[in-house]
Amino acid sequence: MEYVQERVTTLHDLADPRPKTPTDRCAVVVPMTEREYAGLAAERVLSELERVDPARVIVPLRAPADKVAQFHDWLAEYDLNLQTLWCTGPRVESLLDAHGLDGTRGKGRDVWLAVGQALSDEYVVVHDADTKTYSRWYVPRLLYPLLEGHDFSKGYYARVENNRLYGRLFRLFYSPLVRTLADEHDAPVLDYLASFRYALAGEFAATSDLLRTVRFQRSWGLEVGTLGEAFAEAGFRRSAQVDLGAYEHDHRAVSGPTGLSDMSQTVGEAILRVVTDHGVDPDYETLPARYRETGFDFVRRYATDAAYNGLEYDRSGEREQVSTYAEAIRRPGPDRRLPAWDDAPITPAEVRQAASEDMAEARAAGGVDRDTDEDEATDEE
Repeated sequence: MEYVQERVTTLHDLADPRPKTPTDRCAVVVPMTEREYAGLAAERVLSELERVDPARVIVPLRAPADKVAQFHDWLAEYDLNLQTLWCTGPRVESLLDAHGLDGTRGKGRDVWLAVGQALSDEYVVVHDADTKTYSRWYVPRLLYPLLEGHDFSKGYYARVENNRLYGRLFRLFYSPLVRTLADEHDAPVLDYLASFRYALAGEFAATSDLLRTVRFQRSWGLEVGTLGEAFAEAGFRRSAQVDLGAYEHDHRAVSGPTGLSDMSQTVGEAILRVVTDHGVDPDYETLPARYRETGFDFVRRYATDAAYNGLEYDRSGEREQVSTYAEAIRRPGPDRRLPAWDDAPITPAEVRQAASEDMAEARAAGGVDRDTDEDEATDEE
């Protein structure tokens, strides 16, 4: 147990905190894809959210048309004020395309669409649906700093499962890359990025006022891009991180189309875009080699920590991962971030209307009666 403060306010799990917070003024965004359908982890998340009783739960859904009706009906089983926002429906896609917002689909785009719907609530919490250890206290814990003058709150936790260290993309890529950049550049943004104990966590909370101004990465760069925007809008004084305690969720392979090596390319680009936004000009010729050296040093440290705790540790495999991640470090390409909702050429109401019509059509095709559809465009803006 430790109680050290970082440059951002750090709230620790010292006594199983269960703060009282205004969850009735909070929208919770829980992005899902078809793989979450009726899964044990997702069912736990939804059941626990019933005990939280937030003002609204918004599920941005990325799934094919033939899965939408059964997904909606499954979500409707829970005692929640829940809106399913089908993010890949034809009218939503056409709306985005007509305003030059088409492009890569991914978690970041899904969350951006859902956050637009959540802005009428005072606070917004975003978290994943694959958490096997999800607790009803995650939402109140994430909200608490917002009651104490902060505008942005990030979750963190230790990734130790099955007698092994996980959190590999954070441990072996994000942290060593940020450290490498900080060794060469004295920039507050690098101190900010280094202050978060698990920067790639999918759990965060923010005031709706802040989220109106945030540009969103389209896919796996969401978490890093959000930190960059929070640095610009909230800074050190109005940012916080919260220990969420025990946390287990699904793991990804290193290779493959949705593996960590692919993710590292998007995450690396997001990191480098954030730092260049704030005046850092990396030497891209030498950066991969310098990162690799730093990453190998991190492997040595983690090996020592694992041995001390009696954990299994594949030193050779983790060094191979560092070498793989080094190949992902390159100058960022064109900026395809989604605009802040304050500057967007479309409105949340237009998205909601398009998504509602898409949902109605998908449900009709699936033989589902619309009479009890809670996703029709009846929510107030």
